[in-house]
Amino acid sequence: MSGALSAAPWRPPGFAIAWAGVPDGMPRREVAWSLLADLAGNPTDLRLRNPCPRCGGPHGPVVMAGTRLRGSVAYAGRFAVAAVVFAPGLRGFGIDAEMRTDPVRDAAGWGGIPGPGARGTVRGWTRIEAALKADGRGLTVDPAAVSVRERPDGRWSAALPEREDLVEGWDVAAPAELVVSAAIVRHGSGGSAAVSIQR
Repeated sequence: MSGALSAAPWRPPGFAIAWAGVPDGMPRREVAWSLLADLAGNPTDLRLRNPCPRCGGPHGPVVMAGTRLRGSVAYAGRFAVAAVVFAPGLRGFGIDAEMRTDPVRDAAGWGGIPGPGARGTVRGWTRIEAALKADGRGLTVDPAAVSVRERPDGRWSAALPEREDLVEGWDVAAPAELVVSAAIVRHGSGGSAAVSIQR
């Protein structure tokens, strides 16, 4: 799958996203890291890492040392998805991606976190997980405690427990098989597969 997609109605400065199929036998993280490097322009001093703030393991927020970017990665089925955004003015950034159709998930009847009087959706889940990644606490926060609200400008915002301000988010144009959402937290806030690129 290749080719650029049209832009989302709104996105922050410097936002770019790419995805690629993960070849058999290749670690998906290797594909995601390659996508991040490409999105950053492959600077010679780029150092990627993602230490967990709690245990130090390699599964925390992406750090793109040697750039003025924040990065985030997600995995859905055989896809690796990576995105970057200009870091100045931002305290956090996160994306999430899910397969639009997943036979195992669908057979289990799971469609995301249900809201009051409503069945959960895959889009609802990608919004919640993107917000939790941008917040920096990830799934240490109960996803069912996150409240997402549509905004009149086409974006959405998420209220998280123990956070005074809202996380800002938007839905991202992606291949038909994927559902992708992205979120940011601003400073001053309380708290060889084919590749496609959207800039």
